[in-house]
Amino acid sequence: MAPSTETPPFWTAEHVKATLPERGPNSHKGSYGTALLIAGTEEMPGAALLSGLGAMRSGVGKLVIATEAEAMAMIVPRLPEATYLRDGLRRIAEKKESVDLYRAVAIGPGTNPDNLTEDAVRVLLESKLPVIADAGALSKRSYPEREAPVILTPHPAEFSRITGVDVRELQENRAQHAAEWARKMGVTIVLKGQNTITAFPDGETWINPTGNSALAKGGTGDTLAGMMLGMLCCHSDWKHAVLNAIHLHGACADEWTRSRSPHTLLAHELTDLLPEVWAKFEES
Repeated sequence: MAPSTETPPFWTAEHVKATLPERGPNSHKGSYGTALLIAGTEEMPGAALLSGLGAMRSGVGKLVIATEAEAMAMIVPRLPEATYLRDGLRRIAEKKESVDLYRAVAIGPGTNPDNLTEDAVRVLLESKLPVIADAGALSKRSYPEREAPVILTPHPAEFSRITGVDVRELQENRAQHAAEWARKMGVTIVLKGQNTITAFPDGETWINPTGNSALAKGGTGDTLAGMMLGMLCCHSDWKHAVLNAIHLHGACADEWTRSRSPHTLLAHELTDLLPEVWAKFEES
């Protein structure tokens, strides 16, 4: 079946306002679940920190960061609210650590695209958890049929690597290619870039209207993966969680450029802005 040539609709501010979850007055941290973030290495601890900040700012009750021991010491002073699983990638890949108690999992920010990561991804795909695969966890593979969603978050070069579609051809038909490959692989594809495309495996596809060139900087994708993870834990509809995370991520960049140059944004400042930006969507 050829991909549709129709332009998908925008996921607008009105959609976000209508679908953001409320935080119940009698709720507690267990109400919003525990998320697992498999991220970071000794050489790239910042990716785990950025995605961890994104998750903790995005509604999750508790967060466990599975990372290397050397990275933990660098992350904990900036994110003491999380708990940590030492050498978690290896422990999960070798099935020495259960993942059954988590509400959702993200893997890949700051990890290496090697056999160890691939083994961990395989374990996660055997679980009943929603799985976000980002960065080092984006490889060419097939996906099993499962009830819980699999969400891939490639930028164009990563999309090209996992599908074989030439980057130039992809950029000319972003929505069509994202929708076609989401259907083929049975996954959700978040194709990052200007007007990020979200294509669900059932054919539903949306364009994100927020964001700007301030996001063209290292670490912003790690932040998005974390925000998506946190929102999966507090939204009742997982599709809304994905779409709202993308919209709010871009809205934070738009807020930055109201008074500052897009050259100057640092990725961690997106989560600094998120509380103010999110609150605007909750106003009546």
